[in-house]
Amino acid sequence: MSGRVLVVDDERSLAKVVASYLERDGYQVRCVFDGPAALEAAREDEPDVVVLDLMLPGLDGVEVCRRLRTFSDCYVIMLTARTEEVDKLTGLGVGADDYLTKPFSPRELVARVAAMQRRPRERRARPETLPRRFGPLEVDVPAREARLDGAAVPLTRTEFDLLAVLSARPNVALSRAQLITAVWGDGWVGDEHLVDVHIGHLRRKLDDDPARPRFIRTVRGIGYRMGPQS
Repeated sequence: MSGRVLVVDDERSLAKVVASYLERDGYQVRCVFDGPAALEAAREDEPDVVVLDLMLPGLDGVEVCRRLRTFSDCYVIMLTARTEEVDKLTGLGVGADDYLTKPFSPRELVARVAAMQRRPRERRARPETLPRRFGPLEVDVPAREARLDGAAVPLTRTEFDLLAVLSARPNVALSRAQLITAVWGDGWVGDEHLVDVHIGHLRRKLDDDPARPRFIRTVRGIGYRMGPQS
């Protein structure tokens, strides 16, 4: 496994420990210790994964993530020392793909990074030439683009991957565990309700009211499904 990882944490000792674990697994790692330096390093290095602390000097992790999403689709793992769910949801709401709460095992973080690196970008048995259509919504898998009423919807990598998996099997209810395996990979460990967070983001961006859904439907006791497909 190889790739470029940017570690951003003002706890320098922790950042260096994390970097050493990642380097042992063959990753190219750069550490920076504040928000502005994180954005500069991300522009220079174009990392595959950014490990981003929530509380940073200069710019906090939420603002760094928000600005990062204007020029990069790298994976983002948010680190937080707080246990309140609001911090996790805030981080994910600006485009983070996953989160870990401090204290954490460096080996668990490396496993999360590895799982993200293994995530395939396309899951198709044969090439697709036409978008998948759900009324006014088009899911163009080869182009990795979703369009609503003809206008492109700005989705993160994870959000599009989740939409692609759901749209591939319209009217089939998929559990959170199935979606975790399909999108995050077999090596992912953590809270399966991370799926609910990303479903919420998708619904908001697709203007899909959960009380009267047009696209993504909750199947109580199971998970989610797309449909019906037009």
